[in-house]
Amino acid sequence: MDNFQAKLKIGKILYLLVLLTLAAIFLLPIAMLVLSSFKTSEQIYSPNFTFIPDPFSLQNFIDAFNKINFPLALFNTLYLAFFNIIGVLIASSLAAYAFSAVEWKGRDLCFSITLATIMLPDIVLLIPQFIFFKSLGWYGNMLPLIIPYFCGLPFYIFLLRQFFISIPKDLADSARIDGASEFSIWKDIYLPLSKPALLIVTLFQFLITWNDLMKPSIYLINEHQYNLSLALHQFQSKLGGAQWGPLMAAVLIMLLPVVILFLFSQKYFVKGITMGGLKES
Repeated sequence: MDNFQAKLKIGKILYLLVLLTLAAIFLLPIAMLVLSSFKTSEQIYSPNFTFIPDPFSLQNFIDAFNKINFPLALFNTLYLAFFNIIGVLIASSLAAYAFSAVEWKGRDLCFSITLATIMLPDIVLLIPQFIFFKSLGWYGNMLPLIIPYFCGLPFYIFLLRQFFISIPKDLADSARIDGASEFSIWKDIYLPLSKPALLIVTLFQFLITWNDLMKPSIYLINEHQYNLSLALHQFQSKLGGAQWGPLMAAVLIMLLPVVILFLFSQKYFVKGITMGGLKES
């Protein structure tokens, strides 16, 4: 018995050592990013590598703010995130309600078609979307980055539908008997009971909008409309090459809000990943 317990302890220690090693491997680039942001150019390009900056310098952050309009880029990013989140919450929850709580002919077929669109990569849709939005005269403004989200996204529709299925149908049936409309049932019953799922959709969409580079680089041509990702990309171009100090300082500034958001809401991210496994009742 003692030998078994000793082997068990050794196994746990080895398991922890493996986890710590993997964590160190993944955290090392982030640590390099943070520390290099505070290094001078001489320290960064010095052949004698030093891990800790000596001395610490804020010049990289000053250079980054002088080259890019961070407040405006931040405002544009939050502006896009706000409307994208509002759009997907309204449209996706309405569609999820129709696919879960309302009986109508062809519902399962339409839901299957909706799920099938998840398999289409975004890159396949870029050209037809660009031609369509340009024909509407939306090229060069933020409308192509906002309006599509008011049509809902298949993944969010699926995720919310799985959550709506877990809500007892007796609540909706009782409301219908009392004369409530489907819109009222969606607004007054399903949405209040689905706050965890709605929060997950909000977090996911915020991160997608925050990190989006491809679509803004296609539709935005005025630098006063750039979001943070596109402004950071243009910032690198303005420097005329890889000036790593200011570039890493700018990346760190952009990375911090996402890290803070994840630290305070990681349990909801895990819940969002597992929510798709809910079974129909």
